[in-house]
Amino acid sequence: MENIIPIKGEVQFQITLDPAVWIFDDRRIDLTTFFTEQHIEKNDLDDYTKKMSAHWSREIMEGATFPPTLKSEKKYEKTKMLTGTFGIYLKHFLKNAELKDSAKAVIIETTNGEEHSFTLEQANSIIFKYSQDGKPLREDGPVYVLLADGSNLDNPIKHVKAVRVD
Repeated sequence: MENIIPIKGEVQFQITLDPAVWIFDDRRIDLTTFFTEQHIEKNDLDDYTKKMSAHWSREIMEGATFPPTLKSEKKYEKTKMLTGTFGIYLKHFLKNAELKDSAKAVIIETTNGEEHSFTLEQANSIIFKYSQDGKPLREDGPVYVLLADGSNLDNPIKHVKAVRVD
């Protein structure tokens, strides 16, 4: 249970986050390239539509059987998931928790008693890093807090235990 992170405070729905399952989340960010390449925010619906269109076109052209290239693509994706370094934006979870109108700040609480405060705008740029080289962050995790601009890349916030909205 020490890997569960609650979102509490000025929210409509108090939710809990389990970083262990984010490896399967399509919203994950590949952090090996995120800070070195220009990152473009994608619209989830547009991305899904494009993938489904490509799949539909492939099925029409090649039939419903999986061609050898699709099998190798799936194998590559699986290998990437098992060896990659990933994160996910906190804003997705804040949206699900539905912040109250009275919300002014997001505070990251750590197990060593520290509190790191961010404005709501800053909180939208927080990335929770949850894996390093395919391994969960067990020793000083369960997540590291990174800012999307990379300003704290060498010194992330560690030992996160909760997200409190004030």
